[in-house]
Amino acid sequence: MADVDVSPERFRELMLEEEPGIEEVMRCVFGIQRHEVRTYLTVREYPGSTVEELADALDRDRSNVNRSLSTLREKGLAERERRLLDGGGHVYQYSATPLPAAKDLMHETLDAWADYVHDRIDEFGE
Repeated sequence: MADVDVSPERFRELMLEEEPGIEEVMRCVFGIQRHEVRTYLTVREYPGSTVEELADALDRDRSNVNRSLSTLREKGLAERERRLLDGGGHVYQYSATPLPAAKDLMHETLDAWADYVHDRIDEFGE
């Protein structure tokens, strides 16, 4: 299950939820933590934010926010753009993958996991 992020433990938990919300579904499908989902939702709310701005909005340490953003970028849920500063230097600004594209990514990831499980089932007894 190398390229598939779905956590079997979280999948079981998700199945027990009566009406799982976006946080629970994203955690299950992408294998991410609550704070990473919060970071995604905050970046959606404040597109073009810097790590410092997001750290303030999330009331979290910049290094923790930076790690969350790295995870989100790895999962295809966020992008960063380098912006040159007038006084020299640069800053990175982050944008979240729009919700429709994130939903498509959730479907694709879950479908890949289901295909993997179906293949494993078919191999039983061989």
